Amino acid sequence: MAKQTVDALIEGGKATAAPPLGPALGPLGVNIGQVIAEINKKTADFKGVQVPVKVIVDTNTKEFEIQVGTPPVSALIKQEAHIEKGSSNPETELIADIHIEQVIKIAKMKTDSLSGKDMFAKVKEVAGTCNSMGVMVEGKRAIDFIKEVNEGKYDEPIKAEKTELSAEKLKAVEEKRKKLAEEIEKRKAEFTALAKQILEKNEGQPRGVIKAKMVEAKIPTKIIEEILPAETAAKQETKKEEKKK
Repeated sequence: MAKQTVDALIEGGKATAAPPLGPALGPLGVNIGQVIAEINKKTADFKGVQVPVKVIVDTNTKEFEIQVGTPPVSALIKQEAHIEKGSSNPETELIADIHIEQVIKIAKMKTDSLSGKDMFAKVKEVAGTCNSMGVMVEGKRAIDFIKEVNEGKYDEPIKAEKTELSAEKLKAVEEKRKKLAEEIEKRKAEFTALAKQILEKNEGQPRGVIKAKMVEAKIPTKIIEEILPAETAAKQETKKEEKKK
């Protein structure tokens, strides 16, 4: 019985006959439409996330088997938090908030690949990743959430492995998301103003010295890179013009 395997990375629920799947499956004589439909059915819960898929085809009978991997924990957190990427400075920039039910959901989805021996350990493992991404859990820093898990505050939902959010919590999530977005923009404006202030006070100093002062002030790296090169380049250009005169 000859079998061939096709590996691909597709967006959950959105596989098509276009590359990479179509051209790879065509020569195997399998019904591509059926394969695509089955993949989309099996990956429907991973919408918006890249999912590893393996299609195993029996080239004699044309029967196929589909194996779906799971995205990394970080990708699932981004999906639940509705963010494109984690915080560039998680110690000072908290960018999203998810609930215990969402953490449990991720822990269950990744249960085979997490190292924790039970659901409590797996929940804390997922929360640890949240902490490194600047994502809060239950309105607090993920590291503080982990302490509360250890204290038994979330025993009931973890033991019951609750993954569904109530209508009340869903509403709260949306309101919190809007509030966080406003806070992030406000903090960004404050950090940008502080970076420009440091730049102005240290005019003429080497770039490395100015950057060190910005880092010391805990200004996010992204803002430093946005402000410092542009400002220093502009001033250098001005000095060149002055020398010409």
